[in-house]
Amino acid sequence: MSLWCVVPAAGKGLRVGGTIPKQYLPLNGRTVMQCTLDRLCRLATEAVIVPIAADDTQANTLDYRDSALIRFVEGGDTRAASVLAGLNAIANQAADEDWVLVHDVARPCVRIEDIDLLLERIAEHPTGGLLANRVRDTMKRGAGDAVAETVSRDDLWHALTPQVFRYGVLRDALQAAHDDGVIVTDEAQAIERRGEMPLLVDSARDNIKITWPEDLQIAEAILSLQHKAGL
Repeated sequence: MSLWCVVPAAGKGLRVGGTIPKQYLPLNGRTVMQCTLDRLCRLATEAVIVPIAADDTQANTLDYRDSALIRFVEGGDTRAASVLAGLNAIANQAADEDWVLVHDVARPCVRIEDIDLLLERIAEHPTGGLLANRVRDTMKRGAGDAVAETVSRDDLWHALTPQVFRYGVLRDALQAAHDDGVIVTDEAQAIERRGEMPLLVDSARDNIKITWPEDLQIAEAILSLQHKAGL
C-alpha cells in the first residue's frame, strides 16, 4: 500500500510574523515551509500534496529537497477543507486502502524516526493513529482568568502531527464532517466521529508547532541540535 502526504498550508498564521504567513518566515537559512517539506521528502511517499491559498504566489518560487515529489493545490478556508482538497487532488491515483499522512506545515522539527515508529505501529491497526505527547503538567479548567477546577491529567494527551489514516476512511470522515456543518480541528477528530479510536503513539517532545514569535527561536535551536545529532 502506498503512502501519500498532505500538508495543509493555506492558512495565514499571522500571530508569529505580523504580515507574513508563518510558513514563509525564515528558519535556519530556509523558510518554515521548506524545512518541513524537505523533511517529509525523505519519506518513501508517492507525493507530498500541499494545499495553499488561492492567492499564494510564493510556494512555487522556493526550492525544495525533492521538488518532483511536491504538488501544490488550492486549499480551503479551514484546515479540514484544505486536507479534503488535498485528498480530492489524488482521487484518481490513491486507493482507499493507501495510507495518508497529514502533517502541520508549522512543525518542521518532527523526527523521521518518530514517523517511522508511527507507521510501524499502525501497520496492522484498523483505523490509523497520530503522534502525541502525554500531558505532564497539572491541568486547570479556567473561568475567564480564574481557576474553575483542577482536571485530572490521567489519560490526557497533546495531539500532534503527523496523523495517518486510510485514504478512503479519512476522505469520507472529512466529507461527513463538512456535510454535517462540524468544524474538526484535526483529522483524528473526524475519525472519532465515526466511532473509531485512533492509536496514540508517543513522540519526542521537540516536535513543536510554531505558533508564537518565540517558537521560531526554539525551532532554530532544535533543528541545530538535531543536525548535530544526525537526525
